[in-house]
Amino acid sequence: MPAMYLDWKTAYAYVTDAFVALGVPREDAEICADVLLESDKRGIESHGVNRFKPIYIDRIKEGIQNPVTNFEIVKETPTTAVVDGHDGMGQVIGYKAMKLAMEKAKKYGMGMVAVRNSTHYGIAGYYASMCTKEGMIGITGTNARPSIAPTFGVENMLGTNPLTFGFPTDEEFDFILDCATSITQRGKIEYYSRIGKETPAGMVIGEDGSARTDTDQILIDLNKGKAALAPLGGIGEEMGGYKGYGYATVVEILSAALQSGNFLKMLSGIGPNGEKVPYHLGHFFIAIDTNAFMGEKEFRKTAGDILRALRASRKAPGEDRIYTAGEKEWLVWQERKDKGVPINEAVQKEMSAVRDAYNLNYVFPWEK
Repeated sequence: MPAMYLDWKTAYAYVTDAFVALGVPREDAEICADVLLESDKRGIESHGVNRFKPIYIDRIKEGIQNPVTNFEIVKETPTTAVVDGHDGMGQVIGYKAMKLAMEKAKKYGMGMVAVRNSTHYGIAGYYASMCTKEGMIGITGTNARPSIAPTFGVENMLGTNPLTFGFPTDEEFDFILDCATSITQRGKIEYYSRIGKETPAGMVIGEDGSARTDTDQILIDLNKGKAALAPLGGIGEEMGGYKGYGYATVVEILSAALQSGNFLKMLSGIGPNGEKVPYHLGHFFIAIDTNAFMGEKEFRKTAGDILRALRASRKAPGEDRIYTAGEKEWLVWQERKDKGVPINEAVQKEMSAVRDAYNLNYVFPWEK
């Protein structure tokens, strides 16, 4: 069965109501739905409704994520703060943390917030975009359960650890660079599993140092430590894998050391007896007010000029377009804004099952 489109209004209402049914306060549930569906708006299926049930619904039910978020500021200065999220909803923690960083930036030019004891916060680009909409530079990163092997290693030690930047521009779309520091992220492999696709060679390394392509077994072996994601650049040093390894380590340090939080194997989500436990993730959020420099208007224009020059440069034979970060996502939104969010067959079944489990009053297009 091909993917079917669900209109955005219904999608937002359904996701919000499902979170409320699990005990998430409605205001927080609306934030969670906004972050989740923003991923689908940008065409990032690996972090949208594909993960609605397995990452959020199931973890709340398993007791390793709290539906009610206690956002506690444990240390604060005029330009910085350390927050304990107490294993609440990562999207709510992320939203409030970046808001706090932005408030400090508006007053002092820059603001930074470090977070400990959090959970999966969705696409990092959402928080960078919060800043660009206000004419600010936004930077964020998060550590994650061990997935990446260090260069010349085969053991999954680092998370996919995105290092994300957002720059406001004078164009219809801002520059948003939201990338994992691995070649791909675990969510993309989960997506490959859902659609029955092999993992491209070079993305995953096995215990014997060879490339792995068997998607379903990769997902099992990632949890067992028998497979690992390759860092950005690939296996070994020849294609620059040490660069991805290095940047993943940068994110790990910034996500853990500033707030004395968990790191590396401590983030596995598995307790000493094999039981599931909270992940206790760390994040960091940086907001920089362009008006503290030469001004928002000047920044937007210069950033836009740079991007336009890049796109206007000579193209490779056979290529008709050069893109800059954020452009493809904007183009996806132009195509989807009237059609809705695409829901594949596996997710259709999950959404219907969650609806039935919590007696939510929705009829989906795939049921008509």
